[in-house]
Amino acid sequence: MPPRPKKLRPAERDYSDRSLLDKLGVKRGQKILVLEVLDASFLNEMKPFAPSFEEKKPAADMDLVFFGAEAKELLKNLTRLRKYIVANGGIWVIYPKGKQHIREIDVIAAGKSARLTDNKVCSFSATHTALRFVIPLAQR
Repeated sequence: MPPRPKKLRPAERDYSDRSLLDKLGVKRGQKILVLEVLDASFLNEMKPFAPSFEEKKPAADMDLVFFGAEAKELLKNLTRLRKYIVANGGIWVIYPKGKQHIREIDVIAAGKSARLTDNKVCSFSATHTALRFVIPLAQR
């Protein structure tokens, strides 16, 4: 009997050719809220998503919320922001890379405190990281 061929492991996904909005899961028809994100390039990329793209106007039933947190104290807003998203929506926290005043562990702890689960990380820019939080499946 001939030896069985080895199963090939699937190739790693390559996201390098995708746009930032694609990596963040932004799609046409979504209700999107942007709060405290000051990155001009990101804001310009979001403009074609109007009128579903809102900036600085909290509302309910959002598919995605992009929240800029330059300081650890701002992370307490995650509890309030949780109320703005639909059950399968997400909150992206955009925070500075490599800083001691706000670290990834602080962002994750704030998300857990707001009863959210972190499930994806993305390089937002050369200076910032994006961490996505969602409502845990058991609570949807």
